[in-house]
Amino acid sequence: MATHLQGSLFDQTDDLRLAPLDGLRRTPLGAGAWIDLLPGWLGGADALFERLAAEVPWRAERRQMYDHTVDVPRLLAYYHPGDPLPDPVLEEARDALSAHYADELGEPFVTAGLCYYRDGRDSVAWHGDRIGRGARENTMVAILSVGAPRDLALRPRGGGEALRRPLGHGDLIVMGGSCQRTWEHAVPKSTRATGPRISIQFRPRGVN
Repeated sequence: MATHLQGSLFDQTDDLRLAPLDGLRRTPLGAGAWIDLLPGWLGGADALFERLAAEVPWRAERRQMYDHTVDVPRLLAYYHPGDPLPDPVLEEARDALSAHYADELGEPFVTAGLCYYRDGRDSVAWHGDRIGRGARENTMVAILSVGAPRDLALRPRGGGEALRRPLGHGDLIVMGGSCQRTWEHAVPKSTRATGPRISIQFRPRGVN
């Protein structure tokens, strides 16, 4: 499944390379939650998008919604612990993040979930990544985005004013502290989407 992406003017290279993580900038959200941002962490991200779009074994899912079954509005792929990732640079990214956050994380990132947002109609609803975690246990999720930018929205759990961060073309966001317990995140539908996007979510064991 190949989808051509209109490249970023700031990423005109096929050379995949990761920038140092010392460029991360942290924003406290309150209640022990925080996000770290590093725009353009991956150079050559548009070339990686094209490769992933064409070569990953994407699957479409359907879910029960009240009294009927609906299509999940994005394509998905999942890599379990020990599975080879679809490009060596993703292995490098996972290892670099595990090393950088070793003290806060307490365990390495071991899984990778990929979401393919084909256009502005694809989305993901408000949620927190909590499966396998206790109500008081913090965890961390790192998301690398390639392709055209889409907003990642964050809001306090239960509702409140939302923050939006446009992510694409190799941008990195890490949600840590109590973020998965006290905040929710979503990728809303958008009429302003300029092209498709793939996000790669790195998680520790037991988090989905």
